[in-house]
Amino acid sequence: MRQELMSLPKTLALDVARNLVMVANLLDEEPEQAYEYSRVALRLASRVAAVREAAGFASYATGKYSEALAEFRAARRMTGSVELWPIMADCERGMGRPERALAMAGEPEVQRLDKAGQVEMRLVAAGARKDMGQAEAAVVTLQSPELASNSVQPWTARLRYAYADALLEVGRENEAREWFAKALEADQGGMTNASDRLAELDGLEFTDALEEDSADESAEKGTEDKAESETAEDAEPQPEAAATAEDEVKAEAEAEEKAAEPAEAKDEESGSKG
Repeated sequence: MRQELMSLPKTLALDVARNLVMVANLLDEEPEQAYEYSRVALRLASRVAAVREAAGFASYATGKYSEALAEFRAARRMTGSVELWPIMADCERGMGRPERALAMAGEPEVQRLDKAGQVEMRLVAAGARKDMGQAEAAVVTLQSPELASNSVQPWTARLRYAYADALLEVGRENEAREWFAKALEADQGGMTNASDRLAELDGLEFTDALEEDSADESAEKGTEDKAESETAEDAEPQPEAAATAEDEVKAEAEAEEKAAEPAEAKDEESGSKG
């Protein structure tokens, strides 16, 4: 990539390089942002193969398969390399054309791929078979010397996982469990969720301890808030009760006034007689 960028003016090469670094850094975690940086690099240096390739991977990561395929084709024309052949076939799958992906798996370019590329092509072909509803054929497609090998390569975990998944789809559950276990053994970098699939087959359920603690704290806080609210309500004078007490006092006063009226009237009568 550095060699390719040397064909650009120094300042421009630096700007392009910075954008490509951001694409690489963000591609896995923030693919949309990586895509935006790739478009900047593409505007700056669309005639550089490395830029077209980076733009292709960013488009692929965001599900823009048509754009990705166009960029990968451009990069391949510039370099003459077949390295991108498997991912180009997978773009065809993403665009809903599994038959084209399958046709690419039979092209002479596959023979020019290294071992990792050939395994990748096999994975894409098996996926295309599944897309076409040919689950049994997908199982057969994945059966290979690489699958049977005991040596662990960077692609071993993914190949074993794909085979286990294909077996499960055709109802061969015991064999699927065995291959998920083998995938887990080879998965040093956590590329698959083989452990989760094994747990599902064994009927186990995992819960996140942190989420559980958070839920418990929320429940406790809710109980405390409710208790505080009830205490505050008890402490507040009830409007109806206050009104009733006031009415009672008023009624008593009126009764006393009425009781006093006859006596006053009698005293007045006695005074007038006298």
